[in-house]
Amino acid sequence: MRISVIGCGYLGAVHAACMAKLGHQVVGIDVDERKIADLSAAKAPFYEPGLEALLEEVQETGRLTFTTDMSAASGSSVHFICVGTPQKSGENAADLSYVEAAVRGLLPQLAPGDIIVGKSTVPVGTASRLRGLISEQEPGAHLVWNPEFLREGHAVSDTLQPDRFVYGVSDGSEEHPAVSVLDDVYEVPLQNGTPRLIMDLPTAELVKTAANSFLATKISFINAMAELCEATGADVTRLADAIGMDDRIGRKFLQAGIGFGGGCLPKDIRAFMARAGELGADQALTFLREVDAINMRRRTRVVELTRELFGDGLLGKRITVLGAAFKPESDDVRDSPALSIAAQLQLQGAVVTVTDPKALHNASRRFPELQYVQNTSAAIENSDAILLLTEWPEYRELDPYIVKQSVRTPRILDGRNVLDPSKWRAAGWQYRGLGRP
Repeated sequence: MRISVIGCGYLGAVHAACMAKLGHQVVGIDVDERKIADLSAAKAPFYEPGLEALLEEVQETGRLTFTTDMSAASGSSVHFICVGTPQKSGENAADLSYVEAAVRGLLPQLAPGDIIVGKSTVPVGTASRLRGLISEQEPGAHLVWNPEFLREGHAVSDTLQPDRFVYGVSDGSEEHPAVSVLDDVYEVPLQNGTPRLIMDLPTAELVKTAANSFLATKISFINAMAELCEATGADVTRLADAIGMDDRIGRKFLQAGIGFGGGCLPKDIRAFMARAGELGADQALTFLREVDAINMRRRTRVVELTRELFGDGLLGKRITVLGAAFKPESDDVRDSPALSIAAQLQLQGAVVTVTDPKALHNASRRFPELQYVQNTSAAIENSDAILLLTEWPEYRELDPYIVKQSVRTPRILDGRNVLDPSKWRAAGWQYRGLGRP
């Protein structure tokens, strides 16, 4: 099939490459000339494992091209909207200007029978409004909402082998003409057993925001338990192991630590609350305010624990922060708890060095006042304390005996509770975890 992908950021670039991998003829369209130049040269504008190899593979077949010209969408039968929906400046609500601009720019290129597929995360009710815009220009075109469920660091496999497909169509029925078209687009994963759910447009819009809100709630719940564990001397990791054995609860996302960040969970739960308020249903989501508050409180708590590690204040103390990205296998520093903590420590007088395998370029643009060192060994040299704040595999595998030879004082704060405390203490380290005795 001929497919256009509007927006070639994180979601769109991955989706375009994966659609070409599935055998379709794909054109990716974006207004950013530099991004298009990079993608055309099979260079990913962000770090995502496996993406550059996939770009090179599919571009060699001739099935994938990139351009800044929206007219290139003409002739495609399926158009994916993959632009961002960031948080509005000074508000909780989502900024839908990019989605609206993408749809309006696409309108002149539409033909009867075309399918416009929204993948961006939007407030409920957006699809209905966009469907009205499309119907005015091309009544024979159809709008579908097909939310994405990508995990950064696993985006390629999550697109090619997703755990489910959600199709939101105007009448919520299997007979809608867009259903069979999307089935053709996703023929390979559907044949491999990926289930699909057909529903109405507002339900499909709610699926992504509801899923993200649930995950955020689960993370903040275990972090709230970590606060109680610190007050009582209990161990939050053993608590999570025990309650996670209940299959109604599960162990995933019960890892206490410095909280969540990134470009999805924080802004999505805030936009969800804002939209509920607009609909007069704000009381239904008041609990998300506490979820957000618990999450932000974790950052302050890590700063407090770091002060406790020293006992005599932070002024002049050399601190190495391991990790700048909000999660491993990513260079995304949007709302990164690690960087927020590093900046707070610096403001309180510490001399902070940040290291990360992939995210230092993005981090330095966000917080230029911090010191960045790519090499881990160089970053920890003569450090008074190490803070592990992003659980990259290379940090989890550090040898405490070897690392001890490089630091000035063996202190470590495990902000992700991924190290073995007994091993580090046996090597002579002052170890501190979150919610652990």
